[in-house]
Amino acid sequence: MPKSNTVHVTPLAKTDHDTWFDLWQKYLTFYQTELPMSTTKHTWQNLHNSEVPIYGFGAWLDNQLVGIVHVLLHPSTWSETASCYLHDLYVAKEVRGQGVGRALIEEVYEFARTKDCNRVYWTTQEGNTTSRLLYDTLATKTDMIQYRKNI
Repeated sequence: MPKSNTVHVTPLAKTDHDTWFDLWQKYLTFYQTELPMSTTKHTWQNLHNSEVPIYGFGAWLDNQLVGIVHVLLHPSTWSETASCYLHDLYVAKEVRGQGVGRALIEEVYEFARTKDCNRVYWTTQEGNTTSRLLYDTLATKTDMIQYRKNI
């Protein structure tokens, strides 16, 4: 079968678990973090629970799942419509630069439109320069700084 450079993005299906899990672990490694297996299991369950406003999409290249994105919808005090937070985005190292990240983000934009969201937003590490080059073409970098206190 000849290789195609066309990226297809679809909602993650339950049958995608094993490949999703591999990409998820690589994502966590990229951010130098570990999560308990119970959290990973809970995340996967939430991605398929229609009662929870967390959604997952996968990017396919040559019939292989090569990228994932998770988003969550939440109300806003600054708008009458929900906001869409792009929570996690990971593209397999071997296919970076082939439009996978762009396709995932554009799918999130389309998804947010269908849900009547007022915005899509995300954070990344300041040193994630490669990804930021892409993000700079797709969104506006704000001057906001994130503060965090883990509870």
